[in-house]
Amino acid sequence: MSGMPSPADVLPELDDRQLDLLRRVGQEWTGAPHDSAGGGPFLPVDPRLGVLPTADLVTPEGFGRLVTIGESSGGPMSAAEGSEVPRGPGPTGRARRALLGPPLKSTALARESMRKLVALPVLSADALSSVAYGPEAMLAVLVLAGAAGLNLSLPIAGAIAFLMLAVSLSYRQTVRAYPRGGGSYIVASDNLGRLSGLAAAAGLMTDYVLTVAVSIASGVAAITSALPGLGGATVPIGVGVIAVLLAGNMRGIRQAGALFAAPTYAFLLAMFALLAAGAADAYQRGFQSISAPATAHAAEGLGLLLVMRAFASGATAMTGIEAISNAVPAFKPVRWRNARVTLTVMATLLITLFAGVMFLTHMTGVVPNGRETVLSQLAHLTFGSGPAYLAVQAATAAVLLLAANTAYNDFPRVLYLLARDHYAPRLFLRLGDRLAFSNGIALLSVAAGLVFVAFSGSTAALIPLYAVGVFLAFTLSQAGMVVHWWRLRDTHWRKSLVFNAIGCLLCALVLVTAAITKFAAGAWVVLVIIALFLFVTTRIRRHYDEVARALRLHPDSAERPGHTLVTSHRAGSGALTAPSRGEQEETPAAIHHLAVVAIASLDLAGLRALAYAAALQQPMLALHISPSEEEAERFRRYWEVWGDHLPLRTLVSPYRAIAGPLVHYVEAIHREHPDLTVTVILPEIVTRRLRHRPLHSGIAGRLRRALRPLPKVVVTTVPFHID
Repeated sequence: MSGMPSPADVLPELDDRQLDLLRRVGQEWTGAPHDSAGGGPFLPVDPRLGVLPTADLVTPEGFGRLVTIGESSGGPMSAAEGSEVPRGPGPTGRARRALLGPPLKSTALARESMRKLVALPVLSADALSSVAYGPEAMLAVLVLAGAAGLNLSLPIAGAIAFLMLAVSLSYRQTVRAYPRGGGSYIVASDNLGRLSGLAAAAGLMTDYVLTVAVSIASGVAAITSALPGLGGATVPIGVGVIAVLLAGNMRGIRQAGALFAAPTYAFLLAMFALLAAGAADAYQRGFQSISAPATAHAAEGLGLLLVMRAFASGATAMTGIEAISNAVPAFKPVRWRNARVTLTVMATLLITLFAGVMFLTHMTGVVPNGRETVLSQLAHLTFGSGPAYLAVQAATAAVLLLAANTAYNDFPRVLYLLARDHYAPRLFLRLGDRLAFSNGIALLSVAAGLVFVAFSGSTAALIPLYAVGVFLAFTLSQAGMVVHWWRLRDTHWRKSLVFNAIGCLLCALVLVTAAITKFAAGAWVVLVIIALFLFVTTRIRRHYDEVARALRLHPDSAERPGHTLVTSHRAGSGALTAPSRGEQEETPAAIHHLAVVAIASLDLAGLRALAYAAALQQPMLALHISPSEEEAERFRRYWEVWGDHLPLRTLVSPYRAIAGPLVHYVEAIHREHPDLTVTVILPEIVTRRLRHRPLHSGIAGRLRRALRPLPKVVVTTVPFHID
């Protein structure tokens, strides 16, 4: 998994057969009106007259002054250093810049990578903060069996700590085997098949949504434990935090890391201070534990089912362990090595904090109650109600509220991978202005906000939904790694296989336990969501496959333009008739055409748009906007295979915008040649079913709206219908 879409994601690579067909289709264009060999009509403009807008003009809100460039070798163009910049965007654009910051070039992606000190809080906050609710969730089950159940807290905690160690070691092997990022979706897909990969993705994405909801619910609970007067504002506070997380992550990786690092480190300091002070108190008592309060009477018998429920609830403290293996590309080089080091540190801290909290609850006899969290009770007993207690609560609330940031890093990446493999809408491939997957971030915020509001921000109500999804992903990932090592059999493969096999068995045990014991309490909802996810993603893939088959070139796909007609723009004339005034063109002779075909790929839809434009018998050029030099060069190679029959300009959009550069280019033509009527021709995929329309780009509609304010510009689309 890469940090941004690769050229193959943006412009699908053509195999040898498709290249041969493209060459054969191009041969049908020989002698066409605009064929370079046939001396077609003279082009009335220099295609090199404009460059891309700067960061202030990546949206079509503001049209700047023309930026001209000198002679060009005909290669891709991008904004030149020191060139005259267009005027800034309108009020909406300025507000967006103020909130999110200026757009970043794609080349800034390396600067947005995280070093270990930033990656630890950003990617580990979810796992580390789970000690604030994982132990409490386990104790909330054990207390139902009274003192007999609470006496099992340490043995069960020991089993969970061993599970944490085994899974952490397993994911270290995953990072080594998949140095470019090996989340559960990638590992399961590569080794177990696509259906297993989709199931893993479903589990992960469900977990990420619940991570945001549960973390924020727990954080708000920490606040209301210290400030009971805010108990009635749980939902508004949580929704506000989600809005802050949305804005912070829209600003990009480095901005989010700087924002979220301090609370995580403050929480670590507060927790170690609490554990140290609590251990000192226990030492002074000779490590004599205090009995649970008399209110902890047994409400259920102590049986295997209750122990399994407690184990599954406590295992929610493991959520987030996989986050680092998912986000290896987000690290600074050497990425996989830095990821492994960060994973080791995170696992050590997690096991230490989890074991420490369980030890203190056993020594102090603290049990869950509906008024105050377990951590708040421990801090009260250790520090009283003074500044130290408030500091612990503030740090706990801050890290819990911000721990959801781990999901904000990984949820959009999984969506990107699904979109790359055609299991999710392609809009999730797009990087936003700040090099973040903005569409995925927005979707996560909406989904988590709905879940949080639906469950009224109650941690106890959300926890039963939590374990099934994440342990499904854990199990499939570890099973995939077992298959990987068995196939590879490189150095130390047996040791690696054993690690992953143990992790797989333990995760499968927790998965089955959680599904059985929590089914009636809400786990069935997660299972239904996963089933729906598999249905929807496979249907999306089926549709994209049908579209790909419809767009693929075939021997009968050539649409040759008609014969050349006599036009007012003779080859080599170099002159135009007298320009008309304004838009006063009431006769055909007063209109002087230029057709600009915006083309993304040389598939049937693109070739049909080119053929339509050429058949108009008017001067024309093709325009391709690429997000990178590499993708632009690939398109140029395909264009030459086709035959280079038409003038082509390739613009490299360093800010990944499409509408802004095209509008700027058309405006540049209009300013240089106000006598021309520019017709912008766009290929457009039209689906018969309404539900398929969100799966395709709406760029044609956006461009139509963006170009409407420009005089003497006509926008037309060439539909390509998909049944």
